Amino acid sequence: MSEAEWAIVRDAMPVPGWLEGHGGQPEGYCHRQMVDAVRYLVAGGITWRAMPADFPAWDRVYAFFRRWRNKGLVTEFHDRLRERTREAAGRDPEPTAGIIDAQSVKAAASVPAESRGFDGGKKVNGRKRHIVVDALGLLLVVLVTAASVTDRDAGQTLLARLHERHWRITLVWADGGYTGRLVGLAREAWRIALNVVRRSDDATGFTVLPKRWLVERTFAWLMRSRRLARDYEGRTDSSEAMIRWSMSMVMSRRLARRPR
Repeated sequence: MSEAEWAIVRDAMPVPGWLEGHGGQPEGYCHRQMVDAVRYLVAGGITWRAMPADFPAWDRVYAFFRRWRNKGLVTEFHDRLRERTREAAGRDPEPTAGIIDAQSVKAAASVPAESRGFDGGKKVNGRKRHIVVDALGLLLVVLVTAASVTDRDAGQTLLARLHERHWRITLVWADGGYTGRLVGLAREAWRIALNVVRRSDDATGFTVLPKRWLVERTFAWLMRSRRLARDYEGRTDSSEAMIRWSMSMVMSRRLARRPR
């Protein structure tokens, strides 16, 4: 990270427990090196054991990643960056509308059989990433499942998470895969209007659909990280953490380019 980007990242990082008087002792490593190491792994797509010698030992970096994943610190860190990115764009920190979609990716051999499946529509054997983004394309919630899970089934869990974390959202745009009883369930259970944006029957070739192109652009941002080119993680929550790390890089770089 550059000095400007590190200043953004440092301000958004969770406060260690020992600083707040919750016990423990100071970490024996530099936070900047650890964050840089995890970002290097996500962006470059390397394995943990292939961590360059310029960074701390790979097992120390993995322990840092695992602790942030298990304690929800990566989610807290990501959400702080998202709020500041929205404020820098002149938006309210909390969104009121979102866009939902899913992406199927192939799974590596390291992915357990019980957490992978076959997507008959996309002909992909692996996992599926379900996300909701705001009007700027910034990630709000993410859910990783087997590729065999349908968009409607995963949408129930995803919309429940969305309502729990972003209760102000009352409108979500979706594609045809989210039609059916999910529309009524979203309205009754979470007071969310699920607006299905359909492709016109007269359209030929590639057409840009209103609102839905925003979430497709977010998937394109994520695919810049080579670690996300396919799913290598043994656990689905590790996959979700990798996605948040990738989006945090997008937002921190955007904030660093703006005049402070």
